[in-house]
Order: sequence, then C-alpha cells, then structure tokens
Amino acid sequence: MIRRPPRSTLSSSSAASDVYKRQKWVGESEKGIRKVFKRARQVAPSIIFFDEIDAIAGTRGEECGGSKVTERVVNQLLSEMDGIEKLDKVTVIAATNRPDIVDDALLRPGRFDAIIKIPLPDEKARFEILAVHTKPMPLGEDVDLASLAQATEGFSGADLSSLAREAGMYAIREDLGAKIVTKEHFDKALEKLKESISREHKFF
Repeated sequence: MIRRPPRSTLSSSSAASDVYKRQKWVGESEKGIRKVFKRARQVAPSIIFFDEIDAIAGTRGEECGGSKVTERVVNQLLSEMDGIEKLDKVTVIAATNRPDIVDDALLRPGRFDAIIKIPLPDEKARFEILAVHTKPMPLGEDVDLASLAQATEGFSGADLSSLAREAGMYAIREDLGAKIVTKEHFDKALEKLKESISREHKFF
C-alpha cells in the first residue's frame, strides 16, 4: 500500500520500528506514531515504511479490554496521514499479508493512494528464488531445483528461504561434518513445511 508517490528523489528514510514495541504506558504507541511522522517531515523528502501494518492498525471495535490501544493507534495514523498538517514530500508505504484485518478507514481514498497486491511466485520465480537461497550451499547431484520449484506451489519467497535453511539443518543434524545437502534433506524439509503451510491456510 502506497500513499502519494514521490515527485522527487527520496534521499532519506524514517524507521517506524519503535511503534511495534510493546508499550508499557497508555499513550506511548500514539506518541511513537507522532514521532515517526514528525521526523519524516523534518528530513523530507522521506519514506515511512510500516512492515506488517496489521500488527498496529487492525480493525477497530474488535479489541477486548478498556485500553483500546488499536483504536487509538489507528486514529493517530489517520490524523497524521489525512490531518491538518500536510505530508509534503513524505511517502508512506505499508506491507501486510493480512489485508483482511487492516482497518477499512486506512484503505479509503486520501490515505493510501495505491494498493498493490503481490501474488505468490509462479514456478519460474520459485526456481529463481531457490537458486538464490541454495547458491552458498553444497548441493548433492540428486538435488533438482526445477523439481523442487514444481513441488512448492503455494510457497512464498519466505517459505522457500525456510525450505533451503531447513534442508541444511537436516544435513547438519544427520552429520555435523556433512559436506553436501541431498535430495533426502530437501524432501524432509518439504514435508515439514507443507504441513505448517497447510495449518496456516486452514487458520486463515
């Protein structure tokens, strides 16, 4: 999701990681939002990037308890993005893999101007991703990345990274002095990850 594509080259960025920290006192989360936007305005042209924005801007009205943290944070975000003080030469980008739980108000015109859906990688892309993540690994002659790409339909880039890493871990667990990662190691890793991904799909 992108708000107001830049009209000039963006030379600096403003980190939004402080907002995600578990805040001890009421009001600290909103203060973190204000701090991020204030800094972005000071160093404009700038970019604010919220990774996993659903973690701080979920649907309002569904929170239990009296503190209403999510509601206050979303209200603060709306105020900063579409309030009195103009966001001049500040681009706001957010990423999420759960758009269904992001508050609807953030997706209306005037907030995020463009919503870009990135699909899961196709077979060709999966092959290229696997090639990147297995490049530093000594692979056995029986490892066929093309076959792995076919077998990993529905996997994201992160899933494929985990697949390569898990296969390497199976090789090390089997033999601390392992020289290569074989097809057997990838098969075990694939079986484990497919079970995990299947559970996630059932949950969503």
